[in-house]
Amino acid sequence: MSEQQMPLTYEGVLELFRQTDLRMDQRFKETDQQLKQMAKETEQRMRETDRRMQETDRKISALGSRIGEIVENMIGGDIVTQFRALDYAVSAYYRNLIFGNPGTSESGEIDLILQDGDIAILIEVKTTLKTGDVLEHIERLEKYRRYIDDHGDVDKRKYIGAVAGAVVEPNVVQFAQKNGLYVIVQSGKAVEIIPSPEGFTAKKW
Repeated sequence: MSEQQMPLTYEGVLELFRQTDLRMDQRFKETDQQLKQMAKETEQRMRETDRRMQETDRKISALGSRIGEIVENMIGGDIVTQFRALDYAVSAYYRNLIFGNPGTSESGEIDLILQDGDIAILIEVKTTLKTGDVLEHIERLEKYRRYIDDHGDVDKRKYIGAVAGAVVEPNVVQFAQKNGLYVIVQSGKAVEIIPSPEGFTAKKW
């Protein structure tokens, strides 16, 4: 036979409420501690994200400076003379030409232009040149051709392309040359145009 349960008294009810309050108070304290810990961890993650973003900004800034150095080396390395040796009568050069309305699909920026009366050589410079960069420059040349044709008098000049990089893999060289672009690489402290394969003809836009 089971033990007979004691009748629930007023004092017993109060004790139950007291015990329940104690348990709820403990749970509230635990929840509060968990929330504070979560907030602390979130703040730490935000600080880490901010640090990484600052580091990324620093690297992007350094990359921009590096590309500027490559362009300076190209000019200092007498790239003009090298193109003249390829029978281009280069008489002037321009840096960072922006065309079109910024932010639109028909705008762009050209790192370096070598001017030769009837022909202009448009050069894209990268720290590490990849196949995708070559394709983007071809598209940029086409956009620039359209931009010139749509603005001002008829331009009888032809545009040819060249790509340059501090690091250029052989397959990228072949891809660029196959598409009619000259390839420029760093050579020591200067730069040089990689000899084009037999039968190479620079594509004109």
